[in-house]
Amino acid sequence: MADVTNPFPIKPFRFGVQLTATPTGDDWAEQARRIESHGYDIATMPDHFNEQFAPVPGLQAILSATTTLRASALVFDNDYKHPLVLAKELATMDVLSDGRIEIGLGAGWMISDYEEAGMPYDRAGVRIDRFAEGLAVIKGVMGAEPFSFEGEHYTIRHHDGFPKPIQGPHPPIIVGGGGPRVLGIAAREADIVGVNGTLHAGVIGPDAIATMTRDAVIDKLQIVADAAREAGRLDHIEMNIRTFFVSVTDDRDTQVAAMAQMIGVDDQMIRESPFALIGTPEQIADDLVARREQFGFSYVIVGGAEADAFAPVVDRLAGT
Repeated sequence: MADVTNPFPIKPFRFGVQLTATPTGDDWAEQARRIESHGYDIATMPDHFNEQFAPVPGLQAILSATTTLRASALVFDNDYKHPLVLAKELATMDVLSDGRIEIGLGAGWMISDYEEAGMPYDRAGVRIDRFAEGLAVIKGVMGAEPFSFEGEHYTIRHHDGFPKPIQGPHPPIIVGGGGPRVLGIAAREADIVGVNGTLHAGVIGPDAIATMTRDAVIDKLQIVADAAREAGRLDHIEMNIRTFFVSVTDDRDTQVAAMAQMIGVDDQMIRESPFALIGTPEQIADDLVARREQFGFSYVIVGGAEADAFAPVVDRLAGT
């Protein structure tokens, strides 16, 4: 087992819920209000072309139905929308919600989205180049002054973005990554760094799961820490993880074994992986405190199906 010394500052816990869709708009709004009542800080949703709501109207509906809950895509695919257009939409949402939006942006990875839309699935290096430029454009057009940009993929000519977001100089930015280059960009440019499995294959499969082990996460954290330290940003960053293997249960051993068998790994991987949270609320809370000390993760996201059962953990830890 690899040793780990957490280089990141210990920040208060906050929790989010990753949502997909509900049968009706009323159900969607009620779900947001319930999440808010449980003490979650933020509701997030992906940006794909499968069976989910479109994120911009979906997130705005969440913000309109609540008073304190924040909202973010986890994450917008940079290839699906011009960054100037996305920046305007997000700034508008920030104003309409009195400063409750966060900006999630990524290079795009789900190959089925590109195939269904007839969009070219460029090699990872090109998509990441385009994403890095898109992130610069979003930051720039939200700034106080007119912004110009000349890149390989985007050109902005003296654009004075309107409206300006309430949260200045821009809403908090989250960039999640599983590979070294995106993690380095996140460390240098984002307010929140999300550590993910590696998704080179364009699907969540065995290759991605193999990069969700404890040791793999430690390697990813080292990349983030080195890049952030070099940029003088280590104390600024909030560390995030979107957990995938979650079960609130009184029988941890049985559920760990079942989860491990379902995804084709050994029990120890599930017990140690920061992507897994299994046990009673007390056990999970203890694990989260220990992992914050070990890895720096203080911003934790669970799936919508786990939101209600996980609420006692939120009640114990949020803000501490």
